[in-house]
Amino acid sequence: MKRIALALLLLPSIGLTAEVVPAKSNPRVRAITAFVRLDRSKFLQQIEDTLVVLRRAESEFKASGYEVQTVRITTQPLAELVSGLSEEQALPFLKELDDLSAKQNFNANIGPAAMRDSDDPSTMHLLERVLTTLPHLNASTIVADESGIHWNSIRRSAELVKYLAEHSARGQGNFNFAITAMLKPYTPFYPGSYHTGNGRQFAFGFETANVVRDVLAKDKGDVESAISDLTAALTVHARLADSVGNKVGAATGWTYLGLDPTATALGDVSIAGAIEAFTGARFGSSGTLTAARIVTTAEKGIPVRQVGYSGLMLPVLEDKLLAQRWAQSTYDVDSLLAYSSVCATGLDTVPLPGDISAEQIERIFSDIASLAFKWNKPLAGRILPVKGKKAGDETDFQDPYLFNTVLRPLP
Repeated sequence: MKRIALALLLLPSIGLTAEVVPAKSNPRVRAITAFVRLDRSKFLQQIEDTLVVLRRAESEFKASGYEVQTVRITTQPLAELVSGLSEEQALPFLKELDDLSAKQNFNANIGPAAMRDSDDPSTMHLLERVLTTLPHLNASTIVADESGIHWNSIRRSAELVKYLAEHSARGQGNFNFAITAMLKPYTPFYPGSYHTGNGRQFAFGFETANVVRDVLAKDKGDVESAISDLTAALTVHARLADSVGNKVGAATGWTYLGLDPTATALGDVSIAGAIEAFTGARFGSSGTLTAARIVTTAEKGIPVRQVGYSGLMLPVLEDKLLAQRWAQSTYDVDSLLAYSSVCATGLDTVPLPGDISAEQIERIFSDIASLAFKWNKPLAGRILPVKGKKAGDETDFQDPYLFNTVLRPLP
């Protein structure tokens, strides 16, 4: 811990500039996410006003040498968003929001369709239609919180995943849906992002696999050095985020909530590659869990305001090397759940054979909820059954963010 304290003392203060952080070493900004409570009578103006705030934050990051991948808007939970509307009335409104997100180039999340077991099940039926017909909207369900595990929501979520697998193109409707367990509001990451407040708030999330790899490769096999050095490296970027957030908040009157420092990956920016650089072995080998713990420990030591998961994401289909290792059978669903004991992983973009039953999906989601509730840690579940495909077949997703791989037998 003394190494961490010394490293942090040597870091620049809040007034960080692009000259202090060389652009080549910067993580991408995965998400600049605003939280809004839409009023259907004036939501177009609300969206326009929100985009002004998001674009301002985007410009600040770009001026400091950071690439921004997405800007995002998360609304109040779905049932509240369409309150008072029939299903047939709600769909045109949601389509307008979906079309607007494509036209204005922002990602949209309509929050949880179920937050507790007692929620009206009709909202989940509406979500079925949304995720099979509207390609740009994200959503979730909450299957565990401080009150306990929501078994009915787990069952309904499993049925939803099975429905989307069979009724959306290539089952990709499930890419925009996740269950969450013990996740507090205001994470910028999708699909689990949600809030229940009054809005006019925003948060950031980085894509830090490149930073993690640089440190873990340098400190290969040295756990304590890796933790302290990674904390220091991530803190540089976190303080820059704080500077941007505070500046934008002061200028706009919106509230900056903080950073979700969860280590994320995309394509060749691989978290599996980062872990392999530390262990010297293929992802899934002994030592993988220790490396996962290093990343999460370092993140939690970052001395800035934090929101969301503050953990490690292992997106099987979004990380090119993870997709390759999945095909090579170096890890499986149970491995990912084991790693979740030391980090906020859960199951993310896990491909499964199309003949998986709703009951099997329910058992997988139950394991995620049970692990999260037992250890009071945020986890998520996003699985993608592939209709018409069986174990041994290759997936054929047509999405620039999904890398095809070989399907494995059901757990």
